[in-house]
Amino acid sequence: MKKWIFTLALFLFSALGFSQTKEIEKIKQVLEQQRQDWNKGDLEAYMQGYWNSEKLLFVGKNGPKYGWQQTLANYKKGYPDKAAMGTLTFEIQEVRLIDAQNAFVLGAWHLKRERDEPHGFFTLLVKKIKGKWLVVADHSS
Repeated sequence: MKKWIFTLALFLFSALGFSQTKEIEKIKQVLEQQRQDWNKGDLEAYMQGYWNSEKLLFVGKNGPKYGWQQTLANYKKGYPDKAAMGTLTFEIQEVRLIDAQNAFVLGAWHLKRERDEPHGFFTLLVKKIKGKWLVVADHSS
């Protein structure tokens, strides 16, 4: 019975033009664009990958913070110039589609700067909003 339901769901997703591979690639493209914008030193462009809402959730070492503007302000405070931003690389370890509108991303981040190389992990909840995948929750450590 479970196989039949799974097969039917897969067929329906396919019939509606939903391709897991395509959607995963679109999510990865958003993250790649963020990486490129970060490496240009453009935090405003980097933030375009986030949901521009007061409900955006960012969890870092100082606990949960809400809001797109607050997240941008925190980035500007923590990374006031290009030298502080360094060069960002990601290692996307998993993109798991929850359904056609929501996905979970697990990855590692690494900054290369003149004096240090901080690194850590992140988990993201991304949501398809108005046809575009956006980060709605980010937990980075």
